[in-house]
Amino acid sequence: MKIIVTGSLGHISKPLTEKLLAKGHAVTVVSSNPDKKKEIETLGAKAAIGTLADVDFLTDTFTGADAVYTLVPPNYAAPDMMAYCRETGENFAEAIEKSGVKRVVHLSSIGAHMEKGSGLILAHRQVEDIFEKELPDVAITYMRPSGFYYNLLGFIPGIKAAGVIVANYGADDMLIWVAPVDIASAVAEELETPATGHKVRYVASDELTGNETARILGEAIGKPDLKWVLVSDEERQQQLESFGLSTAMAHGLVEMFSAQHNGTLAEDFYRHWPKVMGKVKMADYAKEFATIYHQK
Repeated sequence: MKIIVTGSLGHISKPLTEKLLAKGHAVTVVSSNPDKKKEIETLGAKAAIGTLADVDFLTDTFTGADAVYTLVPPNYAAPDMMAYCRETGENFAEAIEKSGVKRVVHLSSIGAHMEKGSGLILAHRQVEDIFEKELPDVAITYMRPSGFYYNLLGFIPGIKAAGVIVANYGADDMLIWVAPVDIASAVAEELETPATGHKVRYVASDELTGNETARILGEAIGKPDLKWVLVSDEERQQQLESFGLSTAMAHGLVEMFSAQHNGTLAEDFYRHWPKVMGKVKMADYAKEFATIYHQK
């Protein structure tokens, strides 16, 4: 198959590209960074260097492909995150329609079933809505992964400074985690599977409470008594702003994690539990976390 992978050589796109190449597919990797061209070609893939804001570039790149993997890369510098995601989603939809691609696997997120109250996840919901409206005749799988393991790295400064994990979710809450490589495996499977219509697939690797997560990470870094401390939304908002986040960005994160704390973010996940959980467990990831922790 001729498959297009967006996302450059990111956390998911690189292992996905490697898996697809190993299976004999012809892979083109889309990247906005010219410096990635050599690395992409070294893997054995073709590099398409251009921006997701250029619909003509996307259309040319997608034309003739059997399948396309799409994602909206985070852009925390965007003055309006929702507008950025919406525009990128519209660009993808236009390029997919013009190019004639009939199979798409799109990276969305757990919580994308929510129409409000999910904070930053609403950006994923709006892209799904765009695809639903503008690409009714394209077979689309919306991949909805749970919380990425590497998001835990954001707690390292707090652990070093105060010896605890602090957030407005967690503690006794049941948390669902996923490894990018497990997402890549699921995406590869979907890209190779003939499909019709639109469907959702959830991806997860492990399920633990915040306290269990803290214990595993603490043991890995030599702090076996590491605790996960739950704070109010207001306290977390103030903390994030003190770290330099804009009021809007901090609010988006706080609202998202508040939805995780009250259970609404994962409601649909539990209705459609993945048939197979990913291979990478928290105990496996803790080794990587510890390495990075001790390097900082």
